[in-house]
Amino acid sequence: MSAVRQSNSSSDILSGSIPATLKRMTVPMIFGMITLMSFNLVDTFFISLLGTKPLAAVSFTFPVTFTIISLAIGLGIGTSAVIAKALGSKNLEEAKFDAFISLLLAAGLVAILAVIGYLLTDPIFTLLGADSTTLPYIHDYMNVWFIGSVFLITPMIGNSVLRASGDTKTPSMIMGLGGLINAVLDPLLIFGYGPFPELGVKGAAVASVVAWAVCVVVIIYLLAVKKRLLSCSSGNQSVWGAVAKIMKIGLPAAGANMLTPIAMAVMTAIVATYGAEAVAAFGVGSRIESIACLVILALSMTLPPFVSQNYGAGNYDRVKEAYRTTLKFVMAWQFATYLLLILTAHWVSQAFGNEPEVIAIIKLFIYTLPLSYGLQGIIILTNSSFNALHKPMNALILSVVRLFVFYIPCAYIGSHLAGLTGLFIGAALGNLFTAISSYTWFSKTLARMQQRDLEVKVS
Repeated sequence: MSAVRQSNSSSDILSGSIPATLKRMTVPMIFGMITLMSFNLVDTFFISLLGTKPLAAVSFTFPVTFTIISLAIGLGIGTSAVIAKALGSKNLEEAKFDAFISLLLAAGLVAILAVIGYLLTDPIFTLLGADSTTLPYIHDYMNVWFIGSVFLITPMIGNSVLRASGDTKTPSMIMGLGGLINAVLDPLLIFGYGPFPELGVKGAAVASVVAWAVCVVVIIYLLAVKKRLLSCSSGNQSVWGAVAKIMKIGLPAAGANMLTPIAMAVMTAIVATYGAEAVAAFGVGSRIESIACLVILALSMTLPPFVSQNYGAGNYDRVKEAYRTTLKFVMAWQFATYLLLILTAHWVSQAFGNEPEVIAIIKLFIYTLPLSYGLQGIIILTNSSFNALHKPMNALILSVVRLFVFYIPCAYIGSHLAGLTGLFIGAALGNLFTAISSYTWFSKTLARMQQRDLEVKVS
């Protein structure tokens, strides 16, 4: 039964209506991410009730936690691209073995990073601008988070395997389950309701680790037993051959994703010069961005399997049409989202800020940076499409250009010219310049690839 559903999904990707197929794949992901991101905002809300210092402390953790998450995202991209291409080429057993290796590889690499982070907590966060008043809260949160990080990674890689096969409904349900468990446990463990201990900031981390652990059990059962998408039988390929395929795409993709928390760290350091209130507000703004861009994030997970399978089948025209269709949709959607944020800015800032200065900075963030989220969507989708075409170095270069040629320099210059307002406007301009460059580059690259394959077929 699972094999039939998988076959039908692949058939839709390779020959079905492009808008209808992308909609079928993306809508479940949107609902899953709405659930997960909403629960993350609940997480931020409960921490904000502890005061500005705990909220600022957790805001300092974002660049570090996202570094480890970025490694998993990169390996998930490599996993998805390799498996989807194998499925598009009708190599099912190869895809199953690649999935098995990717889970082991991700767990091992993340464990190494977590140990390094655990041992170097003080120097890392001091470098980011944390002081003696926020470091104790950071320790409370990160000591637990590092220990449980492997439980976060396994569901992320497992979901990449499912999406590569065309199944986006199941990953969304797993994401929703994890978010729900986290949201229920948050207030119980943070404030010590009922029989639960009052753990403060540490309680938020414990709630997350418990939620991740449950998702590990679910995803392993689904992949190994129900859907039979895992196999330890190598067939005609070696273990190192599978590792090499995944790492060839996964490492540059991970590197590209890790540039984001590095950029966030630089931005946080710049914002920290304006005080703890600014850092707290910037942390809230980052969570708001996650919600505002959830459609982009959903498409960045569903467009690559579509691109990879059609690339494996040689359907370049379908790749081009899918890419352009999603970009048009994202620009329109994100502008509507910006208008909604403007209308709700007062209530959003009041909900997450407990001091007048924090509230004012949250409003400033909403009025400026979200205007460029449609452009940011073009960059993100171009990046994921490059990886789907097995062009990971292009994606890495694009990330470097975006963050360190346009985004941070423009934000830094803006900060010097007009304070926090200039910083946010400068970042938005950085997104504009990168979006134009990324669209041009991808279009030319795809055209060259199609022309090259045509010449090979003719010869």
